[in-house]
Amino acid sequence: MREAVIVSTARTPIGKAFRGAFNDTQAQAMVGHVIANAVERAGIEGAEIEDVVWGSAQQQGTSGANIGRQGALRAGLPVTVPGTTIDRMCASGLMAIATAAKQIVADGMQIAVGGGSESVSLVRTERYNSYRMQDPWLVEHLPALYMSMIETAEVVSDRYGRFAWGMPTCATALAKVTVGVLMTVVRIRDDGSTELF
Repeated sequence: MREAVIVSTARTPIGKAFRGAFNDTQAQAMVGHVIANAVERAGIEGAEIEDVVWGSAQQQGTSGANIGRQGALRAGLPVTVPGTTIDRMCASGLMAIATAAKQIVADGMQIAVGGGSESVSLVRTERYNSYRMQDPWLVEHLPALYMSMIETAEVVSDRYGRFAWGMPTCATALAKVTVGVLMTVVRIRDDGSTELF
């Protein structure tokens, strides 16, 4: 059986939603930055990529209209490279990576890109469209369906004992910060240049 392996990674910058360094940065620019850097680090040409699968839970505004395809084009990939976007809420990026791997294992693709992003600052605004987001029948019959992610996290944590796993992870992160291992934060300007923070 074929095997899919991750040969390169990159990540989107992190900022404070609504008031941080990236609060007015287009999602397409951030996704394009990530894809371009992952492709460069892998040492491949953009034309070799057979599919881009991207995850986003809030697909509207800057993250709407197939952010996977838009990000691929913003990264400079040829227009011949297809792209799609998946919504599996908080697991959207993970599902996109798994789907890209399935493209390789099951469909015989050689190279696929998978990842995910959210642009809370530009999507969760006063223009956020929540009109008729909840179905009255589902609210009545399956009210937990619309449980917030923080409530869901509590249920999952209790059910699967994740607190026991999370504490060592937090301790490791704190130890790294204490000894001076910090994340580099880069802002992407509209002209494509970057700025370190």
